[in-house]
Amino acid sequence: MLKDLDEWFIHEILPVEGALMRYLRRNWRDASEWPDLRQEVYARVYEAARGGYPERPAAFVLATARNLLIDRARKSQVVSIEAFAELDDMATDELTPERHASGRAELEVLEEAIEALPPRCREVVVRRKVDGLSQREVAQEMGITEDTVERQIANGMRALADALFARGIGAGIAKLERKLRKRGTDD
Repeated sequence: MLKDLDEWFIHEILPVEGALMRYLRRNWRDASEWPDLRQEVYARVYEAARGGYPERPAAFVLATARNLLIDRARKSQVVSIEAFAELDDMATDELTPERHASGRAELEVLEEAIEALPPRCREVVVRRKVDGLSQREVAQEMGITEDTVERQIANGMRALADALFARGIGAGIAKLERKLRKRGTDD
């Protein structure tokens, strides 16, 4: 069986690599992760094929890639509750002129990043995150589906995070997150 599985994989799955890589390039920003994502897709497809070969291997590969990217996106949006507890350690009660100026500068960067979003994405993000409307309310007001709102929020928040990190804002949060992860593995 294993030899048959290997042959099936070589003849049916590996030829789909070009389409898989195009899909990953279109849907995942971090190019350094593309090889790892491809390998994870291959591992999932191979493992699933042990139970039986899919009828449409190319479609199965792309569906597996889609599911993997969804899993990764969801995991990247999860914030550890411990991170909020640790924020107390970083807080100071005193609002110094330096902190005030720094906060204003960060707010300006955020405003620029919001303005740089595509118009529809910007409108969804502002209505949902700034105005505080529910996903359903945004969808109804804009005449779009809730799925579209969800996708636009995910794309917008990722773009905003990228813009902030590119300007050095949020580095403290990333450092704190690494510290918490390390602490979690030490326990």
